Amino acid sequence: MTKLPHTKITPRRSTDRGHANHGWLNSYHTFSFAQYFDPRFQSFGALRVLNEDRVAPGAGFPTHPHRDAEIFSYILSGELTHRDSTIEQKVASNVSKNDFYRMHRGDVQFTTGGTGIAHSEQNEHGSDEVHFLQIWALPWRRGLPPTYHTMTFDDESKKNGFATLISPLKAGIKASADDERAAVPVVEGTIPIHADFLMGASIVAKGASATWRIGGQGAVQSTNDRKVYLHLPMVNKGAQVRLAGGDTVLGEGDGAFVEKVNAGDELVVESVGHAEAEIVVLDSN
Repeated sequence: MTKLPHTKITPRRSTDRGHANHGWLNSYHTFSFAQYFDPRFQSFGALRVLNEDRVAPGAGFPTHPHRDAEIFSYILSGELTHRDSTIEQKVASNVSKNDFYRMHRGDVQFTTGGTGIAHSEQNEHGSDEVHFLQIWALPWRRGLPPTYHTMTFDDESKKNGFATLISPLKAGIKASADDERAAVPVVEGTIPIHADFLMGASIVAKGASATWRIGGQGAVQSTNDRKVYLHLPMVNKGAQVRLAGGDTVLGEGDGAFVEKVNAGDELVVESVGHAEAEIVVLDSN
């Protein structure tokens, strides 16, 4: 496997994360969040929050506001219903999926909080919990127009290497109102984010490997000293991955801070556990 000798890789073990079990919500926090605070884990580049959440059936997050944050949910199993504050509880058709959408595995629901937005996220399934990642990134400027985006990335798209799910808004920090409405990302077929930030995911078969090209193919503005975080969701299958051909092995629920890397560097992830590994990468300036 290809090694990056200049790279610094620091594991973030699952058992060291913040943890809160409220009964209806079982949540692990990679970074300081709610009642969990650790001054060592406040953010990493533009990445501010990475929570691994399980929500019981019939429970969820009631209508709540967001402001000046890029917030996205990556569904691993179960279903999660996103509803804008203007949509009534029983409405389930004839509305935009940006206002109402029942998310399932492979869906990514994205919110630009901007000047202020309110929505709810509920597990309205009768018997199954929902397992998802909730991720927040800091935008490149405050006061953006609030908006939603929802896209589906099926498993097949992730089995031939890393699929890019989120990439910067092509118009950049000086985007006009028309640019915001057009919402064109740098990488076609991805969700646009107001940050110099990429998200990718791969499902790596046992014994196989996948390669993440840091910064994508010219997708980012800041090319030096990128900050990349990898996370292996806790799905109880016995997955493990080795990073960059070195000694760092991650188990389920573990993550790793990857520093001292530049755009164009290739980070190899090898599946070395008892099952295929679903790995998420968050690549920031």
